Amino acid sequence: MFVDDLGYGDIGVYGGSHPTPHLDRMAADGLRFTDFYVAQPVCSASRAALLTGCYPNRLGFHGALGPGARHGLDPGETTLAEVCRSRGYATAAFGKWHLGHHPPFLPVHHGFDEFYGIPYSNDMWPLHPDSVDLPAGAAKRKRGYPDLTMIEGDAIVDPVVTPDDQRRFTTELTERAVRFIDAHHDEPFFLYVAHPMPHVPLFVSDRFAATAATDLYRAVVRELDWSMGAVLAALDRHDLAEETLVIFTSDNGPWLSYGNHGGVTGPLREGKGTTFEGGVRVPCVMRWTGTIAPGRVCRLPMMTIDILPTVARLIGADLPARPIDGRDASALLLDRPGAASPQPAYFFYYHRNHLEAMRAGRWKLHFPHGFRSMEGRAAGSGGRPGKYDYDRRTGLELYDLESDVGESRDVAAEYPDVVALLLELAEVMRGDLGDRLTERAATGAREPARLETEAAP
Repeated sequence: MFVDDLGYGDIGVYGGSHPTPHLDRMAADGLRFTDFYVAQPVCSASRAALLTGCYPNRLGFHGALGPGARHGLDPGETTLAEVCRSRGYATAAFGKWHLGHHPPFLPVHHGFDEFYGIPYSNDMWPLHPDSVDLPAGAAKRKRGYPDLTMIEGDAIVDPVVTPDDQRRFTTELTERAVRFIDAHHDEPFFLYVAHPMPHVPLFVSDRFAATAATDLYRAVVRELDWSMGAVLAALDRHDLAEETLVIFTSDNGPWLSYGNHGGVTGPLREGKGTTFEGGVRVPCVMRWTGTIAPGRVCRLPMMTIDILPTVARLIGADLPARPIDGRDASALLLDRPGAASPQPAYFFYYHRNHLEAMRAGRWKLHFPHGFRSMEGRAAGSGGRPGKYDYDRRTGLELYDLESDVGESRDVAAEYPDVVALLLELAEVMRGDLGDRLTERAATGAREPARLETEAAP
């Protein structure tokens, strides 16, 4: 289950104030990661990494695709669904896609037998308010966006998604997920549930209306927790707990400018849209009864790019023919003796191929770059965002995440040897995937697929 914009501090087991009994129980029955990362702190790029095992810039993905985008995930890339289908698994994706909204780029052309959901973020529609005041009655209010559509397979089944549709969506996706489990419980399956919540604009079903009356974000998180509980209950009902690896995580950190309509990062600095910990470190809980020991906590770094090769190893599938960046982390999941982080270092790109930060072991190195910040700024409320300040770092900054998870004390001057070692690793990555901040061209990057003619939707 891949949710949208959930903060590190939004779940009870991560110290959050929101009641999340199902996720808390899932952690008690399985494995909780304290240092789990996404490859980029934004929608499309993060999803590309999860589903392909590649840094998104290797695939030519940057940022979030909008309704006007004419490119998408290349059909030559191998997705997690295709890896599973090669071993006879039934596959389905329900929820938000955001890897190309034109028919050739949709999930059913990337290894999924079924798809039902929206093509991109739920705020990419005419009804979501901007920080710019627009006439309340304007038919097309947000940057001229077209109506948001609902897609099944590769066809539009609802040309105009309404607020009522969005209120029902979490429940509807959950019900479809449960029906898929019911239909395929006697064969292997891969199910990808990508909830659009708690990305703004926030919507919640009548089931949680009482909570929503006083705290809409809290109600949305409670409904996502309910959804995870319903999926786990379906697996348990079919006696599949010991045969199923279940993963819950988020695509990036919370959108802090939205204040009470956004999440919290707990002790972490900044949020979505930055490569500080609050943007790229996310909650991650896994359950596999009888294989993953209950109540485990893993404090070693892992990233979404490692999930595809890990699943491939666990099900005996071949890795993609094209080079990927993820590495098998099955030893970490299974708690084998001497298990270590699957990668010596992780690299955090953002914007148009800017290498902004990296992590190796306990150390996080930030390279000179500009970023948006809510530190010292008033956040928005009621669904309207506050205004970011824009900051710039002009020198290298080193943080010891074991003693300073909030990235508040730069120790680069105290550990020049560590900085030098990390710079060497960064140069290797720049030689492969490039870095526009240092004017390095990529040698190992590929291109996304692009439309040559007009297409719909």
